[in-house]
Amino acid sequence: MTDRSGSDAIGGEDDVVALLMRQHGDIRNLFDEVERATGEDRRDAFRRLVRLLAVHETAEEEVVHPVARRSFDGGEGVVEDRLREERDAKEKLSRLDEMSTEDPRFLPLLMELRADVMEHARSEERYEFIQLRRRTDPGQLATMAKAVKAAEAMAPTRPHPGVETAAKNIALGPVAAAIDRTRDTVRKAMGKDG
Repeated sequence: MTDRSGSDAIGGEDDVVALLMRQHGDIRNLFDEVERATGEDRRDAFRRLVRLLAVHETAEEEVVHPVARRSFDGGEGVVEDRLREERDAKEKLSRLDEMSTEDPRFLPLLMELRADVMEHARSEERYEFIQLRRRTDPGQLATMAKAVKAAEAMAPTRPHPGVETAAKNIALGPVAAAIDRTRDTVRKAMGKDG
């Protein structure tokens, strides 16, 4: 059940699953906005979409996937499937990011990306999030939500395909610095050192 703020009534903003599902709705709404807008408004909406996707995926990579890997039988495979989907989406997002939003190829590629991202979100909700909620205590879900909120404040603003691990992030130089700051902020929020 969802209340008017879009928060899951089970856990609200203190539950990482509810927070990420709200972000899924925000992502869907931003895709709508990019599709409807034109000119500078489309560019602005697309920039917001890129940032939200970067924040969301960084938070999942640093907060959700590590817990999911060890929380339930088959977690490793579920996470690997989600990472593959995220990598594919980041590649399309990077291509879009290099195009003008007025390019005639932009909207068809955006529609492909939207379909991929929405299928990815459904898979997360069905195979990963439901298991997290069942197998993770409310205190840990709240700690994870705090870390995701920290990531929202620190995450990079550009997609970087192929950097689904911290080690790969290091090789990117200045861009990696932003990702590293996000990772460090998330880890601090979760009470972990370095």
